[in-house]
Amino acid sequence: MADTLEESEPLLSRARGGSGRDCPRGVLTCSSVQESPGAAARRDLCLDQAVVLIEDAIQYRSINHRMDARSLWLYRWYYSSSSQWILSFTIFLILALAFVETPSSLTRTSDVRYRPAPWEPPCGLTEGVEALCLLVFVADVSVKSYLIGWAQFRRNPWLLAYLVVLVASLLDWTVSLSLVCQEPLRVRRLLRPFFLMQNSSMMKKTLKCIRRSLPEMASVGLLLAVHLCLFTVFGMLLFTGEKDAGQDRERLTYFFNLPEALTTLLVLLTTANNPDVMIPVYSRNRAYAIFFIAFTLIGSLFLMNLMTAIIYNQFRGYLMGCWPHSHHWPLLCPTSSRGNRKETEAPGAVTTPPTPHMSLQTSLLRRRLGTRAAYEVLSSVTAEGEAHPKRLGVKPEDFLQVLQKVQLDSDHKQAITEKLHSRGDGLLSTDEFQKLFYEFDKRVIKEHPPRPEYQSPFLRSTQFLFGHHYFDYLGNLMALGNLVTICVFLVLDAHVLPKDRDDFVLGILNCIFILYYLLEMLLKVFSLGLQGYLSYSSNVFDGLLTIVLLVLEISTLAEYGFPHRGWKPATLGLLSLWDMTRLVNVLIVFRFLRIIPSMQLMSLVASTILDLIKNMRAFGGILVVIYYVFAIIGISLFQGVIVAPRNSSLASVNGSAPCGSFEQLEYWPNNFDDFAAALVTLWDVMIVNNWQVFLDAFRRYAGPWSEVYFVLWWLVSSVIWVNLFLALILENFLHKWDRRSHLQSFTQELEDTSEMTQELPFRDVLEEPTEEELVEKLSRHPHLQLCR
Repeated sequence: MADTLEESEPLLSRARGGSGRDCPRGVLTCSSVQESPGAAARRDLCLDQAVVLIEDAIQYRSINHRMDARSLWLYRWYYSSSSQWILSFTIFLILALAFVETPSSLTRTSDVRYRPAPWEPPCGLTEGVEALCLLVFVADVSVKSYLIGWAQFRRNPWLLAYLVVLVASLLDWTVSLSLVCQEPLRVRRLLRPFFLMQNSSMMKKTLKCIRRSLPEMASVGLLLAVHLCLFTVFGMLLFTGEKDAGQDRERLTYFFNLPEALTTLLVLLTTANNPDVMIPVYSRNRAYAIFFIAFTLIGSLFLMNLMTAIIYNQFRGYLMGCWPHSHHWPLLCPTSSRGNRKETEAPGAVTTPPTPHMSLQTSLLRRRLGTRAAYEVLSSVTAEGEAHPKRLGVKPEDFLQVLQKVQLDSDHKQAITEKLHSRGDGLLSTDEFQKLFYEFDKRVIKEHPPRPEYQSPFLRSTQFLFGHHYFDYLGNLMALGNLVTICVFLVLDAHVLPKDRDDFVLGILNCIFILYYLLEMLLKVFSLGLQGYLSYSSNVFDGLLTIVLLVLEISTLAEYGFPHRGWKPATLGLLSLWDMTRLVNVLIVFRFLRIIPSMQLMSLVASTILDLIKNMRAFGGILVVIYYVFAIIGISLFQGVIVAPRNSSLASVNGSAPCGSFEQLEYWPNNFDDFAAALVTLWDVMIVNNWQVFLDAFRRYAGPWSEVYFVLWWLVSSVIWVNLFLALILENFLHKWDRRSHLQSFTQELEDTSEMTQELPFRDVLEEPTEEELVEKLSRHPHLQLCR
């Protein structure tokens, strides 16, 4: 009875905590269109508003945008797949211009010894493409500013920054044309990654997570700095003097002065030059090993791993949607609701509750707010024409009409429709309306088509035999045997030149295995039916590779005949026999990946990797941004500083260079003479293998200040981003590992045809928005006046 009384009262009235204000005249919302031709226009506007609000909820978008008919059309057009594809392609195009612009990367090699003069685009070519991209961005920010309104635009720092970056880019573009593309520095190249960041909400959230993690990372960074400084001073004191040749060699090579010693220990912190730096003095006195072991133990094993733990801890809080503002509170949100938090502190203790922040908590709030707004809009349609409605709610037929217009996959539409039909007649209440959208939290699994029915007992027995999962095990065993035979012949023929190899036995075995793969595919099609066979992704993987292998094998037999003694490689067609055999073997090895789903632990790891690939777009975008910015800065600082040796005899030059130096190792392709070469150089430094060679070379070629650039790159890439990536791996793997316990919590809610999305396993640590919170936010909507 209480629920009925609450539903009969307007949710956004003064009695329910709303603003209670009347809709002003002229506001084009479903409840306030007074000048429209009639009730039909008001109803159509209401339905269109509900469609957009539900789409906002599905995509976790903010609902604070204009809601009149023309704006709704523009809004749906802007978020259509074609418009978003154009915007994404424009971002890709403007970022890709760096490969073509001066200095161009269009050369076969980046080695300064062999690199020819690159093709340079004429002035105005890349600038014209860039102008088109900037015009698209101008249109993008104009549409966004119109849809959300100027009041919201002024409060959005990302959109304000978007406008500033566009103005700066257009001004710099004008300067380039006025100087006939001869300007020494293009500032707008550094601003281009911003277009990628502002278009991704997850990248914004990730950046916010990193920013909130900086104080904790800074504390560990300060400890690392103190650690480096103290051991630098210790090293300078220990290795000063000429007591023996080893100690003097250590001093002259690694501890000659304070900057040199600091750089040496910084590289040692990454273990890139260990044990090289220790050998000179250790060979004379083993006691010196204590110094280097203590330094590595404290710095690399303790402090660097502490940095990883801090980043993982903060990132996990970000993913869960909570942020620990106080050490009194655990990382995870309480599993109970806001009003029923379990006390974990002693009586009288002052605690600060964790505040929900970005990611899943914000996404959940946006989804609930969008669906609740859609309910309010549709309930106003129900109340239309009734002066005093006895009960507020949504008509099922109105909801179905809206659902048909929503851009949603057919599987989820069908699931929601079935759930709606399973309830009784009558209006949909608030709770019933919200529960319909719980289907979005499930990933619908399509049921496999039924197997064909055969009349013959023999065919039914054959179908049962070859449709059993043991038949898959036999296929895995055959794939393993095929891989073993290839490995055996690779070992036996390791010392035989390709032109002298006799591939008779291997050719016969490959023919046998490929025929088995073809037979296996046909038998599975017979047992499952063609549609049933194609409904399994593993079967599609096997089938495609089997067809490709069959085509290659038939082409090989048609070109070179059936395998026979002395079947040696020869070039009769486009590819030699050896190339054809290698290609077949590569595909056979690739097909061996079919065993992964059959092994539980391997399947767990593989699914974790697949989830990473799907969900790491934000991290990949952050990596693209930092690579892009550092590459542009590197080109500006170090373009042309690495020069080829002038001596015509490269061998003599490399032979006279010190062992382990940039010149002796022939690292000439690692430079900043063009954008592509800069990216590869930054990658090599990020791996920190031999990165002391780059520090030494650029210090000699460009000056000692160049070390600051490479140290900053190491901090940003190897320390921060790599640890963020490690946190992502841990979070995904632990979630997969604990999935069974999560599944038990949701067994009653999940149907057999659904599985959880990324959000649902964390539902027990996320807080559902309260009624008052939703009502309060809806009452402050800048463009939708929900009053009845």
